[in-house]
Order: sequence, then C-alpha cells, then structure tokens
Amino acid sequence: MVRIVVFDSGLGSLSIITAIQKICKSEIIYFADQKNFPYGKKSKKELELIIKKTLNLLEEKFFPDLIVMASNTPSLMVKTKNKKIIKVYPPLREAMNLSKTKNIALFGTKTVVASKSLSIYIKKFNFPKDSKIYKINSSLLVNLVESNKFITNKSISRKIIKKTLNNILKNKIDVATLSSTHLSFLKPLLELEFPKVTFVDPSDIVAHKVLVNIKNNNSKKNTIKIFTSGNVKQFQNNLIKLGIRNKVNFLST
Repeated sequence: MVRIVVFDSGLGSLSIITAIQKICKSEIIYFADQKNFPYGKKSKKELELIIKKTLNLLEEKFFPDLIVMASNTPSLMVKTKNKKIIKVYPPLREAMNLSKTKNIALFGTKTVVASKSLSIYIKKFNFPKDSKIYKINSSLLVNLVESNKFITNKSISRKIIKKTLNNILKNKIDVATLSSTHLSFLKPLLELEFPKVTFVDPSDIVAHKVLVNIKNNNSKKNTIKIFTSGNVKQFQNNLIKLGIRNKVNFLST
C-alpha cells in the first residue's frame, strides 16, 4: 500500500486529503502541526527550522512514499532537496487563464504576501504587463477555519470575510486564488459574498501531482491515521464538527 504523509499547521491538510482520496487509494498519515500554528506568521528562519525538523520526524517515524507539504507558506519559503516532497503553490497560471479582466487576487498568509519568495514565484510566469496580481493578507480567514468559527459562527465569519476583502475585490478582480489550504473550507462562504468572482482551489492540482508520482500502487482502499502536535482533545472536537470521527494521536515534535 502506498503511504502518503500530508502535513501543515492544522486543518488545511484536509482539503488536500479529500482531493487525493477522490482520485486514488492510499494510506494517508495526516499530521496537523498545531504546536507551530500558524505557519503564516513565522519568519523565514523560524519556518526553515520547523520544516526541517518536521520532515526528519515524518521520515523517521512513517517511512512515507510521498510527503505533501500542504501549505503555501513553507512551500514557497523553504527550499528542500527531498524528492518525495510535493509542494502546494498558488495556482496563478490557472487563475490568470480564467480571468477576463487579467486582474486577479492572491489570498495568502501574512508571511507569504510580504515575502520575496512570492515575488520571485510570480515573476517566473512572465505575465503581460497589463496583468495585475493583488496580494491579500488572509490570515484572519485562516483563523476562521482553524478555530472552526466558519461552522460554529457563520454570521461572524461573513462579517470578517467582508471586512477583509470587500474593498480589494472591487478592483475589477474576477478570479482569486485560495493560496492557503485552509481557505478551501471557506469557498462556499466566499462564493456567497462575491458571486462574480471565481475562486481557484489548488487541492485538485496537488492531488493529480500525487497520482502522477505514485508508482506500483496496489492499494485497494483509503485509510487515514491522524496525528497532532497540539491539543488532542480540542483537535478531535474540531474534527468531529467537520464530520470526521477518526481517533487523533499525539505526535511530539
């Protein structure tokens, strides 16, 4: 059976895991590194130390065939040489191809939108000069997901979404990238508030990368084991609210 480790700082991995399980059978180890949540407010040096330590731990404990770094923040900001790693990047090309105005928004964490790494990543695409990419700090929206408020308090969630995005999405923006895996959970609310904007989710793109990289896969069913470096009971309760009742185990980092 193919073993895939999927990790980020919390619930974001679930959007990637759901997409993977739709198109291939595998054993998934889901590690929510809540001890280090949020990745999006860490410095580059802090992230490098956290990710290096995490990758070593996951390799030594689980011997995975693939590791999905299910967060844009370390994917963009931390260089790795491990060939098993599949990173999650903002789906900019897909967004620009969909856009009629060529004005798109990139929703990312505070660290990412202010980073040199993101600027370098954007330059690689050589988009026409009349194209515009608006970088939007969406850390407050990430918190809505990790705290489960997007389920338990939709009224507050909608207010925060409006306050964060209302002015920016008036700039003829017709497409936005959900460049944090947490934000996939907010897609229904975002579409409700901004029906004229298309929101591009990177989950399916990553799932297809996983499928391409799986060799000699004889897995016949999907299985998942869940670990957290944070509060097990609290995380278990948050998962239950999402309809997930798998046992959560503690993993020390």
